[in-house]
Amino acid sequence: MTDRIPIFPTVVVVAAVITMAWLGFWQLGRADEKAELLARYDAAIAAGDEARFPVAGDGKDVWFRRATLDCGEVVKVETVAGTAHSGQKGWAQRYTCAIDGGTALIDLGFSRVIEAPAWNGGEVSGVIAPGPRLVADPPQADLKPLVRPDPSDLPNNHLAYAGQWFLFALTALLIYAFALRSRLRKKD
Repeated sequence: MTDRIPIFPTVVVVAAVITMAWLGFWQLGRADEKAELLARYDAAIAAGDEARFPVAGDGKDVWFRRATLDCGEVVKVETVAGTAHSGQKGWAQRYTCAIDGGTALIDLGFSRVIEAPAWNGGEVSGVIAPGPRLVADPPQADLKPLVRPDPSDLPNNHLAYAGQWFLFALTALLIYAFALRSRLRKKD
């Protein structure tokens, strides 16, 4: 019977199925980690205490906390797609500022026109959003408020990824089983 079952393809398929199943379980673990991270972000919002704006790195440990920084000099101005606090779509006016030890992105506020208003810097308070960037609250330069950064906007799709990996493993097993069955029938 073993001479009728191809060894190498069987080993490859079994290795692939084990790998895909392992990736599925790994994604389940990542889903738990992401849920803890999102809970920590929710707690940061509720705490309301200020954090130091991250000059280096991604600053994930202080996302969604309030911060105040002093924009010493505006280095760059750009307009990016944005959403107002009211839900209206338009433009977020983003300024890159020189601060102590580096630069910081500041979403100064919302406007319906693409042209950025004149703003020469100063003290800005707001919420640290992914990027990291500071979303001004209150907005500056006569702009309207942007939608507040919300941790629920960060996807926790690891459960779906786990399901995909398990489905891939099952599909590989079924295809190989049908191929093996077809091969064994031809030999009989």
